[in-house]
Amino acid sequence: MHDGDVERLADKLDPAQQVRLLTGADTWRTHPEPDVGLREMVFSDGPAGVRGPGWDERYTSALLPSPSALGALWDEDRVRGLGALLGDEARRKGVHVLLAPTLNLHRSPLAGRHFECFSEDPLLAGRTGAALVRGIQSRGVAATAKHYVANDSETQRLTVDVRLGERVLRELYLAPFEAAVQAGAWLVMSAYNKVNGTTMSESSLLAEPLKGEWGFDGVVVSDWGGVRSTVASAVAEQDLAMPGPGGMWGESLVEAVRSGRVPADAVERKLRRLLRLAARVGALTPTDTPPTSPPATPATAATPAPATSGPACPGDAGPSGAGAGGGSLGGAGSAPGGADDVRRELREAAAASFVLLENRGVLPLVGGALSRVAVIGVHAVEPRVQGGGSSEVFPRRVVSPLEGLREVLPPHVRVVYEPGPAPEGSGGLAALGARHARDPESGAPGVRLRVLDAAGAVLYSAHQPSGRVLEPDLPPGAHTVELAAVLHPDTTGPWMLGLGGFGALRLAVDGTTVLSGEFPPETEDPAVIHVRPPQHTARVPLAAGRPVHVLAGRELAPGTGRATVLTAAPPVPDPAEALAAATAAARAADVVVVVVGTTEGGESEGFDRVSLRLPAPQDELVAELVRANPRTVVVVNSGAPVELPWREAAGAVLLAWFPGQEAGRALADVLVGAAEPGGRLPTTWPASLDDAPVRTTHPTGGRLPYEEGLHIGHRAWLRAGAEGAAPAYWFGHGLGYTTWEFERIDAPAPAPGGYEIPVTLRNTGTRRGREVVQLHLSRPDSAVERPVRWLAGWAAARAEPGERVTVYVRITARALQHWCPEAAEWRTEPGRFAVLAGRSAGDLPLRGAIDV
Repeated sequence: MHDGDVERLADKLDPAQQVRLLTGADTWRTHPEPDVGLREMVFSDGPAGVRGPGWDERYTSALLPSPSALGALWDEDRVRGLGALLGDEARRKGVHVLLAPTLNLHRSPLAGRHFECFSEDPLLAGRTGAALVRGIQSRGVAATAKHYVANDSETQRLTVDVRLGERVLRELYLAPFEAAVQAGAWLVMSAYNKVNGTTMSESSLLAEPLKGEWGFDGVVVSDWGGVRSTVASAVAEQDLAMPGPGGMWGESLVEAVRSGRVPADAVERKLRRLLRLAARVGALTPTDTPPTSPPATPATAATPAPATSGPACPGDAGPSGAGAGGGSLGGAGSAPGGADDVRRELREAAAASFVLLENRGVLPLVGGALSRVAVIGVHAVEPRVQGGGSSEVFPRRVVSPLEGLREVLPPHVRVVYEPGPAPEGSGGLAALGARHARDPESGAPGVRLRVLDAAGAVLYSAHQPSGRVLEPDLPPGAHTVELAAVLHPDTTGPWMLGLGGFGALRLAVDGTTVLSGEFPPETEDPAVIHVRPPQHTARVPLAAGRPVHVLAGRELAPGTGRATVLTAAPPVPDPAEALAAATAAARAADVVVVVVGTTEGGESEGFDRVSLRLPAPQDELVAELVRANPRTVVVVNSGAPVELPWREAAGAVLLAWFPGQEAGRALADVLVGAAEPGGRLPTTWPASLDDAPVRTTHPTGGRLPYEEGLHIGHRAWLRAGAEGAAPAYWFGHGLGYTTWEFERIDAPAPAPGGYEIPVTLRNTGTRRGREVVQLHLSRPDSAVERPVRWLAGWAAARAEPGERVTVYVRITARALQHWCPEAAEWRTEPGRFAVLAGRSAGDLPLRGAIDV
């Protein structure tokens, strides 16, 4: 659709109609407008999957590895393919706009959403994000570059005022967004935070550089609830306020236009962008124009059946194959493959993201040489496959590491499992589900949801797979949300029962109240109120084999949301006995695979971490296992850096990130050598928190100064030099199952937009492999402040044993430039830049030069 057509449609609407379209119709949808052929557009959270418009685990989704794992791929083609998979998922679920990718940087390892971002490096984050954008939008689904900008930590995220200089902003934090715009992103999300005193929904940064210099012609959507003013946000380049239907615009904005406080053309510009977006995603068919493609099915759905009755559709979308949004968008976006194709792609992607940090000849495992394998750790049967917060989706099925290993090891190999001591924080927030609960009405695994009016009459009743009910249907007159279950204990002892929510809460067991009180919200953070409300708990003695009736209820009140979460955790086994059993199993095994990681209480939207230590007593467990059996493989299941004090004693250390639904099969493939661990670190791992260069995520007086300037991640370690502690693992580090020798770097040759630099290396190992050739630049005699060196480009080499290959690393002219605030332009400093090539930021054996 041409801009003239968009303007003609906008002119058909009066000011009130125009303003109405600029605020959401509800939490996940925009308003339709029949007068111009505009249908509603449906939004969904991302970026590790497409949940659909709502929070209902009956509607399942394909779950990708976490974005930090995608950053570890260093593979834009694979990321683009994963983006296309997300686009297919979105179309099946009737979703027009996916709220992904997250393009904020790994400024500090303590950041709560570290797992949701790609890298500490702006180039790696930008190229990875741009690839995901291209993949998503190849299916006619809009990608959303978020959170613009400097939303790099969670503490006071709604109000924090990030203070940083213009050059730092341009060269680091804006750079990934610029790459996404160049890739054609159709939306950008303004962040909650302030930058240099102005909240982002009112910031001049939405005009310049976003819409001006970069030429962004899409829609700026707010983060949910991020528009907090009428006039200031409306005269800024903020286009769409979500969610709706309330908010700061509406009638207030209509009146501001009438009174002249907001120019009418400001509203019209926003509307034109919204209509352009609708045309791009197939939600606009002008009433005087014949439709050229089938319209999107309205995203409304009847009450769904439980997920267990649904088909194994390509994306595991849910009972109807349409997900929570209802209908498919149809057309070319429908996935050409099936469930097996999707699972295979996710399995291969996870394996390719795993980073082999250490290997002392233990990996890969040789099945014929094994008779007994000990698999240890709670995470081996309940892996953490995604981080917490708005990015969460509901996978139909997760393959555990224990299950994956049992599938691939030969029949003669005995696999023994011991959980070891329970990590602190594990299980305490687990929703009561199919393992222990039955619906008291149907007897099906799960719980019964009821919504009552003030007199106690049932307005709505439905089966739920678990006690985590974040968006229950609320008919008119709804007063109380109630969850009921028959709990079947399998262990005798004190069980921890919990109820999450706000307002008046009550929890009873067999008619006896064990928890009651008023619990008002202590924050306005939507991630806390709507996704992860705090748990209020009670210990209740239960006997194995004796079912009890559990009834939880919460009253609804303004400002408290409706999320209701019923949890249950069995008694914790004696830690000493569990440790002894695990150690004995390790001692008797040929090899040990122990899986350790973070728990539900860490790595989530809404809060930052305060420590990098694994939840106790996992470090003690690993140390004991390594002493008992040096052939111990430690699998680290986290989305962000954690301290690994035993790393130099372990037989191997493999970082598996949050690997998505195919976790266990991908891990088994790598452990037995069916796949090479292909990942390279997208962020530098400190040996301890004290060594991390940037630890400030807590504002002082509401302000968070980025005092480190250009020097985050590996740049900061390099600046510290010999005076600082070396990191545990450098940015870019990662081993494979073969070895490489970097032999030669040749003179750069001019190429479109920059240079191409040949690097020759040889596979000196015994199997085919892949190596990521990383190229950094340095300018020690520069007249302007610079990092000691910085990533400028990379390329992947693949070779057979003994084969020599040359890869051509492309770098752009921007890699040689710096931002000059005084002139407000990019400048290239004449002279010689050193070019360094190698396998990580700390291992760059080859050296060349570029003369500018």
